[in-house]
Amino acid sequence: MRSEHLFTSESVSEGHPDKVSDQISDAIVDLLLSKDSEARIACETLTTTQRVVLAGEIRCRGVFENGEWVAGAREEIERAVRNTVREIGYVQDGFHWETLVLENRLHGQSSEIAQGVDASGNKDEGAGDQGIMFGFACDETPDLMPAPLDYSHKILHRLARDRKSGEAAFLEPDSKSQLTLLYRDGKPVACTAVVVSTQHAPGYHEGEKEAELKAYVKRVVAEILPQGWLSDETVWHINPTGAFEIGGPDGDAGLTGRKIIVDTYGGAAPHGGGAFSGKDPTKVDRSAAYITRYLAKNIVAAGLATRCTIQLSYAIGVSQPLSLYVDTHGTGTVDEPALEDAIRSLETLGGLTPRGIRTHLGLNKPIYRHSAAYGHFGRTPEGDLFPWERTDLVAGLKAALEA
Repeated sequence: MRSEHLFTSESVSEGHPDKVSDQISDAIVDLLLSKDSEARIACETLTTTQRVVLAGEIRCRGVFENGEWVAGAREEIERAVRNTVREIGYVQDGFHWETLVLENRLHGQSSEIAQGVDASGNKDEGAGDQGIMFGFACDETPDLMPAPLDYSHKILHRLARDRKSGEAAFLEPDSKSQLTLLYRDGKPVACTAVVVSTQHAPGYHEGEKEAELKAYVKRVVAEILPQGWLSDETVWHINPTGAFEIGGPDGDAGLTGRKIIVDTYGGAAPHGGGAFSGKDPTKVDRSAAYITRYLAKNIVAAGLATRCTIQLSYAIGVSQPLSLYVDTHGTGTVDEPALEDAIRSLETLGGLTPRGIRTHLGLNKPIYRHSAAYGHFGRTPEGDLFPWERTDLVAGLKAALEA
């Protein structure tokens, strides 16, 4: 490990065009799972000036049956789209929840995919696709997340909260943040650079209004970051290009699944390549990424390591994972093979099959819209939300290691 280095991560707000797309896709997932807990959904969303386009494959009782739309289902989907855009806060001429044009191109799921994924006879439910998925945890923050990403998320979440409450009424929905942190002996100790670009009301790019916006952003960052991380040496870039009045899908087209590093670990850990939003939990791109985060977080929470990466791999239509890999990066208190054996021995995980993961974490519920902005990980579990962030496996892991 280097004695000293810099590392940077970015986040984007709920009003960023790609995140608007993610939230719409997950609003569709939630709607369909609320109708049918065994629904199959692969929903992609394109957002651009005054237009939202949905595409993908679905199967859902009460919505899309026998190749046909159920009466009223299209209207329900449209309401979910418009409500999502309204809650984000878009009431602009170039993108307005009430007047945007919606194109719904969703259609039935392929029968060939269905036959590989669905359980039948003696065959268990198979993985929705092949692929590799990674989970990660570290002790850099109370959330057991990499610090540059965790605090970048929190800055934008605060901006959104203040925008909606009226405390910072000059803010508009689209924004990005980026933090560069100095690490010494593997621990973050200072922030060397802050980048925040936020869409704003007319005129807040010059004069006293610009000064007000920049002072507000600096105050928020200072309140979010640990004390002592900011100094006279910290470099600030707040709206460095100048005016940022045209934002969101009107300023740049958005697509589902284009912010996968923002969604996970900010580049501090590997990513298998698959996006999460718009997919039901039979898709291991989503569910296996959640279970690996859950396992890694519980290992760190149990004091078995201060840094942990876990990989799983699957083949489409096959229920059992092809591989399990644990790496504690030299910080573990037990050997990695022992951790792998302990994980495999936990019956509550159901062998890490797609069905076992969904059952253990309770993933067949409408819980996904909440995860589609400000990161899927490092969040606070509450009720059914963010079950992969629970640390209720600590005792089980310790017991399995002692057995």
